[in-house]
Amino acid sequence: MSAFEEETLGKAYDRQLIRRLLPFIRPYLPRVLLAVLALLAASILQLLGPKLTQVGIDQYIQNNDLPGLKIIIFYYMLVLFGLFISRFAQMYLMEWIGQHIMFDLRRAVFGHLQHLPLSFFNRNPVGRLMTRVTTDVEALNEMFTSGLVAFFGDILTLSGIIFILFYMHWQLALVTISVIPLLFIVSLLFKQKVRNAFRQIRTRIARINAFLQENISGMAVVQLFNREKKNFDRFEKLNRDHLDAFIRTIFYFAVFYPTVSFIGAFATALIIFYGGLKIMAGTLTFGGLVAFIQYAFMFFRPISDLSEKYNIMQSAMASSERIFKLLDEKTEMDVIRPRIRIQGRVRGEIEFRNVWFAYNDEDWVLKDISFQIAPGEKIAIVGATGSGKTTLINLLAGFYPVQKGEIRLDGHNIRDYSLFDLRRQMAIVLQDVFLFAGSIAENIRLGNEAIDDERLRRAAADVNALPFIERLPEGFDTPVKERGASLSVGQRQLLAFARALAFDPAILILDEATSNVDTETEILIQQALERLMRNRTSIIIAHRLSTIQNVDRIIVLHKGEIREIGTHAELLSLNGIYHRLYQLQFARQEREKKLAG
Repeated sequence: MSAFEEETLGKAYDRQLIRRLLPFIRPYLPRVLLAVLALLAASILQLLGPKLTQVGIDQYIQNNDLPGLKIIIFYYMLVLFGLFISRFAQMYLMEWIGQHIMFDLRRAVFGHLQHLPLSFFNRNPVGRLMTRVTTDVEALNEMFTSGLVAFFGDILTLSGIIFILFYMHWQLALVTISVIPLLFIVSLLFKQKVRNAFRQIRTRIARINAFLQENISGMAVVQLFNREKKNFDRFEKLNRDHLDAFIRTIFYFAVFYPTVSFIGAFATALIIFYGGLKIMAGTLTFGGLVAFIQYAFMFFRPISDLSEKYNIMQSAMASSERIFKLLDEKTEMDVIRPRIRIQGRVRGEIEFRNVWFAYNDEDWVLKDISFQIAPGEKIAIVGATGSGKTTLINLLAGFYPVQKGEIRLDGHNIRDYSLFDLRRQMAIVLQDVFLFAGSIAENIRLGNEAIDDERLRRAAADVNALPFIERLPEGFDTPVKERGASLSVGQRQLLAFARALAFDPAILILDEATSNVDTETEILIQQALERLMRNRTSIIIAHRLSTIQNVDRIIVLHKGEIREIGTHAELLSLNGIYHRLYQLQFARQEREKKLAG
């Protein structure tokens, strides 16, 4: 997906896209048919009004027939009441259908997003994906409620009016439609100008949204480096560009509608002049002329709206194209074909067998990685930044497919398992803990109803999170703000450990989980690690080497390759990469102690 997609409008009607929308419309076909019937009834009733006016004038007013005029007025009121009912039914039904189609589309898009691979989210900004679920779906709703059905309603009404005008007086009908070429030219110019203006508005509002998201997310940096004035000036420019683009649109509308009104008034003047001559010649009645003028007004009104409906259809087709392009993205289930179901809990035997992986083409991040982890074994993975430590975990969890080699769990290729079964056996505690808006308890359970209050409390106690939770105003029911902003880094980390323990996984993965916490919190976590890793296979990606001295084995990665494997003591005796890393950290810790002293 490129930024250019936000600017494109495309065709006003695309048969292939309409065909793809049909499955979302099909469940509501009975209501669609009712709406079409209501639209047909409204169009017919609308055409009856001027005819009743003609009859009332020619047969009753000119003949001073008051009883007959009362009957015509009664019929006219019935027509108005029927028009009210039919329009109400049509509008209500189409809005109801539009909202339900939007509901189904949003559900489909969000459900699809849930299963797309991480590589997709690395390529696409969050703001653009949010636009698919909100703005693009809304554009389709506008097409259903104000565009497509209203467009066909206008065509139906126009066809009926043209037939009636020629039936009533073909010469006067020709006079009426003589201004259509001029109206067509004005509408074409308006459509082109407004299309460009709307494209500019969309582009500028996208820039404003992107800047707002960036500025609000980085508010601490903005205030720390006194960038408030510079950022305000930049926003002022973006906002001004949006204002100018919108004012241009207002100008085009301000010119177009009075122009259409003028053309309609000019046509009415021609009708009155020519119709007056025909009345004088005795070939047209006064009531017929009044009805003709009413039909003329009804004729020009939908024509003036066609350009706006055209823009609605263009925008809706472009939005539907972007939505279906997203829905066509392959999900993780499309990539992985499960053949084996995991019953119960796995033993936790893991094997990387000649694994190669690259995020881009053949720029290999991992090169011929092979190692085995026995069930219940505790393994640490260390290495410099960019050596491929986190990539190993991403591959094990099935976030990315392996290009060469295979990863095996309990003797089977992980691609043979469903992602649900595979990930159900794992718990990953990341360096940057993500907490959702909700309560403390909800962030530990994550919707797993099998975790009762007792299990929840026991997990929090085992990882030393219970003391700080009990100090909170509402304990486990205390609300958590967005991304856990109301909690410290250490508290968020402890909650992540409690979450992992509550799910009781067969495989525990800690991805530099203690690198951002203070010394006091790290001591609490170290005390909990023994309980956390008991009876489960554990993989620790470590930044602080002091935290992994008691693991069974340490794997040293360097530039995507395994260089050393052994215990802490064995690796130190090799005087290799691990020894150098340890010496660097030890020397730094000594300096920090001296400075603290």
